[in-house]
Amino acid sequence: MPLPAAALKLKRFRRRFGISAPRVVVRSHFPWQWLVLPAILLALLLGVAGWMVAQKKETGILGVEIESFRQQLQAQREELNLLRSTAGTGQSVASIERAAQQQLLTRIQGLEAENAALKEDILLFERLIPTAGEGASVRVENFRVFKESETRFRYRLLLAFQSDRQTPDFRGRLQIAISYADNGRVLQLVLPERRENSAEYQLEIKHFLRREGVFELPAGAVLRAVEARVLQGDTLKSKRLAQF
Repeated sequence: MPLPAAALKLKRFRRRFGISAPRVVVRSHFPWQWLVLPAILLALLLGVAGWMVAQKKETGILGVEIESFRQQLQAQREELNLLRSTAGTGQSVASIERAAQQQLLTRIQGLEAENAALKEDILLFERLIPTAGEGASVRVENFRVFKESETRFRYRLLLAFQSDRQTPDFRGRLQIAISYADNGRVLQLVLPERRENSAEYQLEIKHFLRREGVFELPAGAVLRAVEARVLQGDTLKSKRLAQF
């Protein structure tokens, strides 16, 4: 028969480690820092995926523009061929009055000029399709100046903006700097000349923006150079000299 002290110790041992012992729950503990890194990586992946979708959408818009230009070019080629064949036949030349002939020739010349402009636009739009990884930028493209009379000139230009995730559009202003010679002096005219006329020179570009305008020089003045400048605040973002 066991001694009372030994029996008491045995009873306590069974209560602590035997079947009737209280249950012990084992829980894993992870430092909270381990959860932060996966969350950051997931957010970065979602951001990159969104940016890639936006770039793909912008490329699709440019593709539609290029296809539209190609269709216009084909339609104008067909009209131009028809007009050339009509103007070239002896029967039509004899039957059409001189004024109508002049209108026909003017239309042919206009179509030829539009054809050349459309070809330039197609090449330009293909070149401006955005490339992944490039930052936001604005450029002056296809800047030309035409002489309408002895003192009056017209300018045309295309502004192209490539966006990124941080800069979906561009806001700034256009400035036209004109250099000319008059009575032996070299002078400069900067448009807009007055603040009240500056509204039409404000720019808001998402992809492309065409602008044109006119300016006049004093009688006898000789045009030397025309430069288009794109500014954001007082910062020059892009510039280009015109062809004329």
